[in-house]
Amino acid sequence: MSLEKQLQRWTEAGLLDSAAAQRILQFEENAGKRTLRWPAALAVGFGTLMLCAGVLLYVASHWDELSSPERFGLVLLMVIVFHVAAGLLASRVQQLGLALHAAGTVALGAGIFLAAQVFNLEEHWPSGILLWSIGAVAAWAVLRQWPQALLAALLIPTWLASDWSVRTERYLGGPENILAQGLLLLAVLYMSVPQSESNRALRTGLMWAGCLCFFPLLVLVPETGPFSGYRYSGMQTSLPGSMKAIGYGIAYAPALAIAAAVRKKGSLGVFASAAWIAILAAISRARGNWDDPWIYVWAGFGACGLCFWGVQANRKLFINFGIVLFALTVIAFYFSEVLDKFGRSMGLILLGVVFLAGGWVLHRLRSELLARAAARAEKQ
Repeated sequence: MSLEKQLQRWTEAGLLDSAAAQRILQFEENAGKRTLRWPAALAVGFGTLMLCAGVLLYVASHWDELSSPERFGLVLLMVIVFHVAAGLLASRVQQLGLALHAAGTVALGAGIFLAAQVFNLEEHWPSGILLWSIGAVAAWAVLRQWPQALLAALLIPTWLASDWSVRTERYLGGPENILAQGLLLLAVLYMSVPQSESNRALRTGLMWAGCLCFFPLLVLVPETGPFSGYRYSGMQTSLPGSMKAIGYGIAYAPALAIAAAVRKKGSLGVFASAAWIAILAAISRARGNWDDPWIYVWAGFGACGLCFWGVQANRKLFINFGIVLFALTVIAFYFSEVLDKFGRSMGLILLGVVFLAGGWVLHRLRSELLARAAARAEKQ
């Protein structure tokens, strides 16, 4: 009798609870697998990255010397070798197999664009990213490995963003602002991924992707407003209403649908973030970019909302990001609205006071919020 059936019998008999049975099953599945500690894992990841870069650099340096059949054969070989090597080594070192499979999927993207160059295909270039995304999804469906899922989660939004940029490059009316709103909401969705034990590596990768993109995209939303001067030469036609509706639908609907379907009650923070992003974009369109104090007020309100979300969900990340966002908002407002009203010496003195006093207050506030979040988690 298999272990899974035995655990099911013991659970039904009341000898084990479902959580303990799941932990036993996970332990037995992972038993015998060789894992790497973080220095070795870092070395494997960095070595794989250097291997991919070296292969691509070698191909680029010898590209002009190869005939078209040799080029196409090299493109196919580059993809196949990584996956075959991963299949041979995965049974010995699992992390090395994961890294080489990921390198094979990355090489697939390079192969798609190189093949297009070989055959002189002048098509809609975001279609290449679409094919790359399909390859990543197919690799995940076959391998069920987290790097493939992470690549798919990054490539699909990249394809949508590039396709939207190409299709709207001739129009006025803020198509890049709609894109920035959608990407910022997606970053919030990735940041808020629950950090449970299942698929922990994938969840951590999504969280880091959202964290790295959050602040640049937050600045990009006001920067791409109508008052920013963000224009291309020759743009004269306004963005049609139908395309605006499609753009806003793609920017907001998928992220909100995923949050509602997967997290249910836990999706309230994502919906609140979507409303905050939409209002930030509206303020930027109606008032200007960084000349209006209401933008800073709304940014400070968003920082408070992040801290509140962090306390409610016991997420230290949200509390830290809320504190940092509030500090950056105060500093940006000081440089934009206050510093010019004083002399150079007085402005620097006040800036030092703001840093010292504000840093102490924010540190105390952060400590108190973390304590509240921990107390709330214990009561639950």
